[in-house]
Amino acid sequence: MNISLKGKTALVTGGGSGIGRATVIRFAEAGANVILLDRSPENSDDLVKKIGEDRALHVKADVSKADEMEKAINEAAAKWGGIDIVFANAGQNGTFTPLEHLDPDDWNSVMMTNLTGTFLTLKYSIPYLKKKGGSVIITSSINGTRTFKNFGFSAYATTKAGQVGLGKMAAVELAQFKVRVNVVCPGAIETNIDESTHMEDEKLKEIRIPIEYPKGNQPLAGGSGKPEQVADLVHYLASDAASHVTGSVIYVDGIESLL
Repeated sequence: MNISLKGKTALVTGGGSGIGRATVIRFAEAGANVILLDRSPENSDDLVKKIGEDRALHVKADVSKADEMEKAINEAAAKWGGIDIVFANAGQNGTFTPLEHLDPDDWNSVMMTNLTGTFLTLKYSIPYLKKKGGSVIITSSINGTRTFKNFGFSAYATTKAGQVGLGKMAAVELAQFKVRVNVVCPGAIETNIDESTHMEDEKLKEIRIPIEYPKGNQPLAGGSGKPEQVADLVHYLASDAASHVTGSVIYVDGIESLL
């Protein structure tokens, strides 16, 4: 995608892996300075070295912790004098189990990372975005927004629905400051998010309803999507090419959620 982001600074949460990593690379290729906000430095530091420390920075923070996020975002903004693009992408799957078996601590963990983490990312970035205008993109999901067939996903789906609501409210609130807010909803994408998943298969048998699907789940792609395909969409939404696009929810799932 040949859309320049030269002169802009982009903050990406969960920037060390999966969709976040692919987007960091795409932003850097488009000329942006990139800030990777991640809990673990290993993957992020490696990517910073590949891009170059003059163009990339890693800041360590847990998106669910307000004090860490405030400090990290202020540090990030100081590096290049502001923030123009925010990709609120960090998230976890959590435990997939029937509601009656879901531990409150597991519920709270998913809420804090996915929903509160998105709120904190926006909260501490907004003062910088308001200075010149900018773009916010939130990673939601087809789950909880257009698909409800994944049994045991209640906590995860709730956060994804909440992110859509938050994104639309933020779009209305920030439009007067020339800040656009959009939400992307990927389907199955080849990432490492499954490492944060705990499937309680025996308990899920209690609530599963037999459903017969067509062969394959993404007719357009013939399988799971690639992180780069989501990154292409995020790149567009971050750019001036999407200057009149805000408050939108965009699905990138190869029509998976329509089956």
